[in-house]
Amino acid sequence: MIGEQRFGESAPFSLGVEEELMILDASTFEQVAAVDRILLGVEGLELPGSLKTELFASVFETNTNVCTSATEIDQALPALRRAAAGSANAEGLAIAAAATHPFARPEAQPIVNEERYVTFAGYGGISVRRQGVQGLHVHVGMPSGDACWRCLDAILPWLPVVLAMSANSPWFAGVLNGMASNRAPILAELPRAGAPPAFASYGEWEAWVERLAALGVAEDYTRIWWDVRPHPKLGTLEVRVPDQPTDVHLSAAFAALLQALCATALAGDLPSSSLLLADRGRADYVQNRWSAARFGARAKLVHPDGSSYVPVGELGAELLELVRPAARALGGADLLARLDPATCEADLQLEQPSPEAAAADLVIRSLG
Repeated sequence: MIGEQRFGESAPFSLGVEEELMILDASTFEQVAAVDRILLGVEGLELPGSLKTELFASVFETNTNVCTSATEIDQALPALRRAAAGSANAEGLAIAAAATHPFARPEAQPIVNEERYVTFAGYGGISVRRQGVQGLHVHVGMPSGDACWRCLDAILPWLPVVLAMSANSPWFAGVLNGMASNRAPILAELPRAGAPPAFASYGEWEAWVERLAALGVAEDYTRIWWDVRPHPKLGTLEVRVPDQPTDVHLSAAFAALLQALCATALAGDLPSSSLLLADRGRADYVQNRWSAARFGARAKLVHPDGSSYVPVGELGAELLELVRPAARALGGADLLARLDPATCEADLQLEQPSPEAAAADLVIRSLG
């Protein structure tokens, strides 16, 4: 069910960011099921957010407090990573940020012994056991449910550009299979994943969620794993499409980009013809999502206006220019300079000679 709705309760376009990070043995760089030790080690610390469990016991999540600017996010995320790294170091462990572990087998990772995760694994089977993938989730405060859905529809055609720029999972279970983002297709194996259906309004989405809950299909809307979704309990639009960056300052830069993208969309300054298409651009989205995952920064995508087939480098540069005025007004313009549409962090992983070397490099770059 939908339950409590908190739209409009925070500052306009407030931000909250979640990073999903891996726990590794500091010597072998194998994943280690030690989330309980990481969380115990940060107890009592004054932090600009919190740490929590995720599906696998070898992964944890950092959540920032609600922030008004991407600059605050840029201060909070490194502090949370440093606290987690200190806890890990005391246990002979390390943390690493990327959208996949270069050589660990996801199916071998223990599930956290909490009811929500155990029942999820029982329901989803192998499609859940394969979810050894980490993403960056950016929450942007919305004034109302209707504005939230309008924003979702407007920004959706641009999200494959963000996926391509953030692609950071070329390795999967020790293999380079040619994908820049293995995370994207693996996430799509879950039910209710990928692009949101073309609902006409927030009310129509809400009625669908309530019907599914009443039928027993899904407990509530948090059991929907779309690339972007309303999060009424937090009063936000949650953008879930980016791969988890290794460089923490890129996480803040993507937060600035997505905050400004939402502001630009609600101001009516985002060009797109998706609403004029019969399926509201969902077919183009499926094509672009695949291409972004396959090729990363070297992808070509159907332009969000539907009129051309364009390299990501050009589309990314166009996107940055479109959102720059909003980013300047929101205090995040300087962070956009960190984003280079011509490359992505998958390229850095591909420079490593082996998955073990890639894992070691991730540990180094995750703390700067």
